[in-house]
Amino acid sequence: MRASSNPSKAKGTAWESDIVGYLREHHNSGVHRNVQTGARDIGDVAGYYLHALEAKAEKTITLADYIAQANREAVHAGQPFGCAVVKRRMKGVADGYVVRDVRTDVRLLNRMRDMEDALRAAAPTAYELIDRQYRGQHEASRH
Repeated sequence: MRASSNPSKAKGTAWESDIVGYLREHHNSGVHRNVQTGARDIGDVAGYYLHALEAKAEKTITLADYIAQANREAVHAGQPFGCAVVKRRMKGVADGYVVRDVRTDVRLLNRMRDMEDALRAAAPTAYELIDRQYRGQHEASRH
């Protein structure tokens, strides 16, 4: 592979590739980098469930710009939510930041609550199994 003449672009591409690798291992094997489409961009990474994902690996972090871009790209991608995945200096993907505005986060939480309520009503045993699984993952990640 030839060296990029733009180090910032190369850094961004490497961050996107790192995110894809991590998400393929821990989230969804169908995750992939999107082809850039200019004014109607649909985010940097596809397959992050329900989200348009904008990857950012910049020295100066501008959250407001990242969130505005992610929310625009969610509309273009036909996804209900947008988020930015921001690289943390000297850290890997698992220690990066997933950022969205409070409005988007409340919509996401409301959807999760409504879906959990529906699952609990329709299939209480399945709900309990899933709830235990994710509570266990949370406990394991704290140790």
